[in-house]
Amino acid sequence: MSAFKRVQQWATFARTWHVFDCKWQDPYESAFIIKKYLMGLHKPIYHPMNDCGDVVVCINSRDIALRGDEWRKRAYFHHTGYPGGATWTLAWELHNKDPTMIIRKAVYRAMKGNLQRRHTMERLFIYPGEDVPDDIMQNVTNQIRQWRLVPTRLDHIPEEEVKKFPKIMEYPEDYVLK
Repeated sequence: MSAFKRVQQWATFARTWHVFDCKWQDPYESAFIIKKYLMGLHKPIYHPMNDCGDVVVCINSRDIALRGDEWRKRAYFHHTGYPGGATWTLAWELHNKDPTMIIRKAVYRAMKGNLQRRHTMERLFIYPGEDVPDDIMQNVTNQIRQWRLVPTRLDHIPEEEVKKFPKIMEYPEDYVLK
């Protein structure tokens, strides 16, 4: 085997580290994107029995966005294994306890029917904020595009840019906003 083919084969089977920003993202839509990279579905060598997936680091899981009344209505089930050990926790309660758990449960659920999903979930690192240990961040080489674009807040736009923005009309100086 030539040196080029050997390097090409090594690059195909090597685990790449990806970072995904969860800020303002729906965790259930994001889970299918994260699942694709964890399982290796984006690689041409993918096979269901082949463990060729990559490592994904999720940041800003504290700032996820659920649709509509999902914070109040979605309940997560847990059973201790003992009689009477069933509990249902609402999404906002679970998020207050552990901001990483909703993303973790969404990705685990997205890999439904996969025999390797417990092993695959070990390659998923979730952090509630942007502070990630340096030994993990130095391995990251790729960024996964977000499902939904995060709009820029009005108070974060520079004042020069706001003044240059075209106006529909000029209000009179004595105009009072109610």
